[in-house]
Amino acid sequence: MAFFKRTPFGRKKRTQSAVPDGLWKKCDGCKQTVYQPDIKENMHVCPQCAHHYRIGSRDRIEILVDSDSFQETHTNITAADPLEFAVGKETYAQRIGRARKQSGLNEALVTGLAAIEGVRCAIGCMDSSFVMASMGSAVGEKFCRLVQDAISNEVPLIVFAASGGARMQEGILALMQMAKTADAVRQINEAGLPFIVVQTDPTSGGVFASFANLGDITIAEPKAYIGFAGARLIEGAFKIKLPDGFQRAEYQRDNGFVDHIVARTDMRAHLGKLLRYLAPKADEDLKDYVPETEEEPALAAATSESEAEA
Repeated sequence: MAFFKRTPFGRKKRTQSAVPDGLWKKCDGCKQTVYQPDIKENMHVCPQCAHHYRIGSRDRIEILVDSDSFQETHTNITAADPLEFAVGKETYAQRIGRARKQSGLNEALVTGLAAIEGVRCAIGCMDSSFVMASMGSAVGEKFCRLVQDAISNEVPLIVFAASGGARMQEGILALMQMAKTADAVRQINEAGLPFIVVQTDPTSGGVFASFANLGDITIAEPKAYIGFAGARLIEGAFKIKLPDGFQRAEYQRDNGFVDHIVARTDMRAHLGKLLRYLAPKADEDLKDYVPETEEEPALAAATSESEAEA
């Protein structure tokens, strides 16, 4: 007769944890367990190793611009489905609808007019939660209209780039945006207005090969992936071994493609200082500043007469 009864392996009764789910996470950078509210409070940067998590355009605007100064523009510009593209049973139109529902955005680029430390500017923020911030005709059109907003209001332009490249579902219409946005940069250069690009993780493909690489000043967040083609693709195509840190922000700075690497927690102060240097008169009539917010029709398959002809 047994004097005690052994509990079968694997059947040990578990007590419910008193710690709510979602409060702790393993940091992608240092692999340490970090209190999630601390990460959020630190602008979505790990307080232990300074790993920068990807953030949405709304969060970025909230931590960057002056309170109540942001006024969004061109919200009605949305993607169409000119090629009636489909992968399996899901059409491109359905994919865009799913992205809108998941992200809460109409497109991968949020544009508007705001002020940073009292200096007004035009600002655009790309959001990787919307189809990996790929550039289609809607993103290209919104960028070009944002440039025109900067020119008409005579204010500097700041764009936070984050993209996986051109949107293949739109074919040549997406690729055309590279030339279109590059020409818009030419226009703001001719207007004599500063154009500042902040490259975040990741900035790649057609976005990197066009407007995201044409700023008067190019800033990057620490360790952001920046480059046209991926490292694995390059290694496979050329049968070479790439150096450690290839196409990260620090590598690109050391090779002359990035001017400054600025932590997210320092970004607002850094941009405010640059704006005061580059546009010292931009804040003189801030109180009288009223952005243009006229309604626009939804974007068709071709976003301009030139694209329609093409």
